[in-house]
Amino acid sequence: MERTMKNGVILAIFSSLVFSIMNVLVKAVSETIPTAEIVFFRSFIGLIVIYILMLKSKVIFSRKGIPMLALRGVLGALYLLAYFHTIASIPLTDASILVHLSPVFVILLSAVFLKEKMSKRTFALLPLAFLGAFFLVKPFQYSSYSMDALIGILSALFAAGASISIRYLTKKHHAYEIIFYFLATATLVSIPLMWNQFVVPGAVELLYLSLIALVSLLGLVVLTKAFTHENVIVVEVVRYIGIFFNAVWGFIFWTEIPDLFTVIGGILIIAVCIALSRKKKEKTEQVKAEQGLVTKSS
Repeated sequence: MERTMKNGVILAIFSSLVFSIMNVLVKAVSETIPTAEIVFFRSFIGLIVIYILMLKSKVIFSRKGIPMLALRGVLGALYLLAYFHTIASIPLTDASILVHLSPVFVILLSAVFLKEKMSKRTFALLPLAFLGAFFLVKPFQYSSYSMDALIGILSALFAAGASISIRYLTKKHHAYEIIFYFLATATLVSIPLMWNQFVVPGAVELLYLSLIALVSLLGLVVLTKAFTHENVIVVEVVRYIGIFFNAVWGFIFWTEIPDLFTVIGGILIIAVCIALSRKKKEKTEQVKAEQGLVTKSS
């Protein structure tokens, strides 16, 4: 049991490393290739791979639940567009911190759409997370940088919406089918957006674009295995090491040094999300304990 948990943590760390490498590739190729085009190649190549996997695993397409699958696809496509734009426009560390706001939005969206209750402690923590986002957006500097950071916050919101839809879909649909709809929708959404600014990629750029698709799929596979080996909440907390990986790559390749506002904002967001995760873990353990008592009494 202990070895399994250890493997889960290692897989979670490795998945964060893989996704950070994807971010480096996105930022590098975005110097010559527009964001929508990067999303197109990432999605289209991934779509081919996932379809082959579906055929090999004999996963058939569902006839029911298509609207929700399409919604998950749209949310995922918007997340990719917003996140890739953010990576291309601001330091990797900042972009990584902002997308890690998604657990905060998951709580808010769950309260609105799933009618899940929020505790007083959660209400007290959420303003601190948004204060952290405020430091990262830096509205007091009145620059385009602020708008790019706001798009980063939107990417976290779209990621949260996609997460909630996945939570609903996994009850009735195979993971490959969910991913297929996500990639298919992202491919379709990106076509009109890149139509008037399409850049014919060179050999090196094609290599980067192909690697982005393959590396991101590898990250998804490793992350999925991490969830099967370890508690979901533990995995989510461990994945915050991805911010460190992105900071290292940003410094090595682009000499990016986080300023004081980024450090303060990052600490606030990470601390709040870890606190919320611990709260969720305590609640999960309490529910299990109550179920155990009910089982014993019956």
